[in-house]
Amino acid sequence: MTSSIEVADRNPHLVLNAADLEHLEDLAESAMKRHPTLADRFFQEIGRAQILESTQMPEDVVGIGSKVTYRDEATGQHKTVTLVYPEDADITRLRVSIITPIGVALLGLREGASFYWDTRQANQRRTLTILKVEQGSDDPQGGTSR
Repeated sequence: MTSSIEVADRNPHLVLNAADLEHLEDLAESAMKRHPTLADRFFQEIGRAQILESTQMPEDVVGIGSKVTYRDEATGQHKTVTLVYPEDADITRLRVSIITPIGVALLGLREGASFYWDTRQANQRRTLTILKVEQGSDDPQGGTSR
């Protein structure tokens, strides 16, 4: 059950909120024993990201609490999810944990970014494109506000 995220020419630029950084690093550290491959990827993503203060975060960047619409380029299907901390995850409400392969892949990307994602099912490689990012949530458990 491995999962990798890469882009054909280079990895897309990532931007993370400084207010979330410590919590994200703690989550990656705690995932090391249960999901070392995913935790390694999470640390790689954190390490290469540009870190900005909350007031400087662009509105079109996926962060904790962001509602994200993306397109699967193979099927043309669109999906909208909200990226949340693990304790707030609820797949029935389309609230995806940051400590999942797709959560790690989405974090820090801007609208228009595309990335490859190897799924857990039959290890299929998919290209996903971020179509829309909406900040804030009506749900107070949605994550960091900007």
